[in-house]
Amino acid sequence: MIRIRVLVVDDHRIFAESLAAALAAEPDVDVAAAGSAPAALRCLERAAAEGRRFDVMLVDADLGTAGLPAPRPVPSARDAEAVVDGISLVAGVRAHGVAVRSVVLAQKDDPGRAALALQTGASGWIAKDCSLQRLLSVIRGVLRDETHLSPALLTGVLRELTAARKHRTESEQLVESLTPREQEVLRCMVAGLGRKAVAERLFLSPHTVRTHMQNVLGKLGVHSTLAAVALARRAGVGPADLTPNLRAVP
Repeated sequence: MIRIRVLVVDDHRIFAESLAAALAAEPDVDVAAAGSAPAALRCLERAAAEGRRFDVMLVDADLGTAGLPAPRPVPSARDAEAVVDGISLVAGVRAHGVAVRSVVLAQKDDPGRAALALQTGASGWIAKDCSLQRLLSVIRGVLRDETHLSPALLTGVLRELTAARKHRTESEQLVESLTPREQEVLRCMVAGLGRKAVAERLFLSPHTVRTHMQNVLGKLGVHSTLAAVALARRAGVGPADLTPNLRAVP
């Protein structure tokens, strides 16, 4: 029998333990539970190191931080303080190549957040009060590369995704207006580097980097680094590779 390894991530301990126990009663399901994003990341990293990767991650949409700002990706357990909510965890896990399918568990239907969850890599968005059989069906479905949403959400999510695609196209056009060097600076900004760090990274003077950053903001039509990074992400611009960047020695 092929066993399915599931990680439940929810900071409501009773809910997490109850759900894990219910899933573990299935003959083909192995379950672990984590009460926070850092704990989930440690579980994923440890399982990968041991060659026992999880197949599906069930994550609370409002993981510990209902009402806080928009998601930021999470690179590793060491950087888990960057987590804002469950959708952020999904984004970070996907961005760093962890081979696990994610399903977001939510208290209520929210087309905007459901669309965001799908865009960041989730395979489904389902209600926390769904039946166990429905949840098991979703778990098995996402392992067949299916995407799961409730029928009530479909229209709203499609509308959100269409709007997001339009914004992405507009953002892509703005990014394409940048010179290659300005695009390089923008990727450094997306990676969270400040002016001095960008200067060291690209072997430029801080004054030159300042000029490039001002040009980037002007061409993108924004007034802050945060806004430029948000637009870059909409356009699909990834962060600069932060591995050591050494000059070639002649």
